[in-house]
Amino acid sequence: MLKKRIIFTLLYDSGSFMLSRNFRLQRVGNLDWLQRHYNFAHVSFFIDELIVLDVTRKERNLEDFCHTLQALTTGCFVPIAAGGGVRSLDQARSLLRSGADKIVVNSPLFDQPDLVQALASSFGQQCVVGSVDMKRKANGTYQIYTQSGSHPLEQSPQTALQWLSQDWVGELYLNSIDRDGTGQGYDFDLLDQLPVDCSVPVILAGGVGNGQQLAVGFADSRVDAVATAHLFNFVGDGLQRARQTLMDQGANLPVWPTLEQLGLGNAPRQTGA
Repeated sequence: MLKKRIIFTLLYDSGSFMLSRNFRLQRVGNLDWLQRHYNFAHVSFFIDELIVLDVTRKERNLEDFCHTLQALTTGCFVPIAAGGGVRSLDQARSLLRSGADKIVVNSPLFDQPDLVQALASSFGQQCVVGSVDMKRKANGTYQIYTQSGSHPLEQSPQTALQWLSQDWVGELYLNSIDRDGTGQGYDFDLLDQLPVDCSVPVILAGGVGNGQQLAVGFADSRVDAVATAHLFNFVGDGLQRARQTLMDQGANLPVWPTLEQLGLGNAPRQTGA
C-alpha cells in the first residue's frame, strides 16, 4: 500500500508570506520571519512534501521568487513543488533550477493546455502538479475558478477533470475556496467531482485547522495526500506533534529514523520511505 503524505503549502506574495481565507490574503511576515518560526531544515523531517506558491496578484517578480525558493530549499530534504504564474517552459526551468522538484500549474490547465503538455513532455508528467480551485455555487453544484480565484470556468468540474486526470498531470491539488483558511475541515464533496476511474494521485487542500482534520482527510481512500497552508495553527512544533498524533492513530505515513537513532545527533533526518 502506498504511503500517505503530509504536505505544507507556503503562499508567497512580493517578498512576504501570507495567510489566506477564502482567497483573501493577509500578510504575515518576510523570509526572515518564516525562517525564525519554521526552520525547514528541521520542519522537513515532519512533512513529506513542501509546496510554495507565488500568489502575487500584481506583477510577479520571478527572480525574487526564485531567490526565496533557493533560501527555503537549503537543507530541506523533502520534495518541493513550486508554481504561481508559470506561463512558459523557461519560467518552469527557473523554478526547477532554484530547487523545485515539481511545477504547479493552475490557470494554464484550462487556458494554455499546450504549455501543460510541453511541461509533461519536457520534464515528465510526474513533474507537473495540476492545481484546481473550486467553489460551491448557491444550487449546491461546484465551479472551477482560475486566475487566483477570480475567473469562473464555464466547463463543469466533471468535464474539466475528466480529461485533465487522464494523461496531463502527475498529481491533482484540489483546493476549496469556501473552506480556505477557515479551519472548518476539508470539503470532501470536491472529491465527488473527480471521474470514477481517476488514477491520478489527489492532494486535498483547504480548511485544515488542526491535526485531527488531517486524519479525517487520510480516512478517505480517494485522498493520497493532505495539505495545509495555515501558518499559525502549525507554528513551532505543531507539524511534529500533528505527525506524531497521526502515526499514533495508525496513519500510513513514512517512518523516518532520527539522527539520534543513527548515532548522528538529536535532530531527525529523512532517509527514505
